[in-house]
Amino acid sequence: MRIVITGGAGFIGKKLAKALLERGRLETAAGRQPIESLVLFDVVHAEGLPDDQRIQTVTGDITDADEVRRLIGDDTGGVYHLAAIVSADAEQNFDLGMAVNLGGTRNVLEACRALPRPVRLVFASSVAVYGGDMPHTLDDGTILTPQTSYGMQKAASELLLNDYTRKGFVDGRALRLPTIVVRPGKPNKAASTFASSIIREPLAGQEAICPVERDAEMYILSPRRVVEALIHAFELPADAFGMTRMLTLPGITASVGAMVDALAEVAGERVIRRIRWQPDPVIQKIVAGWPARFDARRARSLGFGADADMA
Repeated sequence: MRIVITGGAGFIGKKLAKALLERGRLETAAGRQPIESLVLFDVVHAEGLPDDQRIQTVTGDITDADEVRRLIGDDTGGVYHLAAIVSADAEQNFDLGMAVNLGGTRNVLEACRALPRPVRLVFASSVAVYGGDMPHTLDDGTILTPQTSYGMQKAASELLLNDYTRKGFVDGRALRLPTIVVRPGKPNKAASTFASSIIREPLAGQEAICPVERDAEMYILSPRRVVEALIHAFELPADAFGMTRMLTLPGITASVGAMVDALAEVAGERVIRRIRWQPDPVIQKIVAGWPARFDARRARSLGFGADADMA
């Protein structure tokens, strides 16, 4: 079986690739199938991958429909669509966000539609699809009112995926991801990037800037759990999802202050003194517009798990 991962050079894409290679097989409608080829597609070349003959890296542009169609050929057995422009970048550059986050998703769906049979497509959405005047605790029935262009683009992509699935063009599954903590590497343009930076950088002896107040709350999940969820979503039978192919993953709610306090318990006060509290009104507004509490009973009933705590 040939599996394509868009956004394969990213942090989650590479962790997913490694996990899939270790498993070697995926459960499908036709039974448990060996992964014979794993294609990582991104705008940059994927680095730090295992030396495995099953891996193929392809550099390209998700906004190029012809290129995506060549990528997702007739021998494709499954697709993970992770490619996206991150939140703050999509907010600042509306045209780029629309081209990549919405246009890119449409290109992937159209490429899947052209295949001889519907393939399983797992799409990485976001809790940013929610916003505005939200209830204290959200659930999968909460109305989508995104307050960022990024959230709107993810919500619109979910609806496209749901309709392509309804039409029988693809077997789609969309996972709304909480903020992923802790990500390795350098900070990016995601509004949530500080949630990893305030832990990662101080531990490495470097200064980190926190652009929100201590009482700001976030709905978070570990990288390990996200990878587990992506694989589990692929392997679930189609009828497990029913008419609604979108769900929010279980996460935990933590204030930024609690995250810093947890770091202090593990690493000491000297480490957390490397955090500079420098409120940024733009980032604060974006983060405040995200849900912090979610009743994920539907995801739990389907076997998705959450972290017990920050440890």
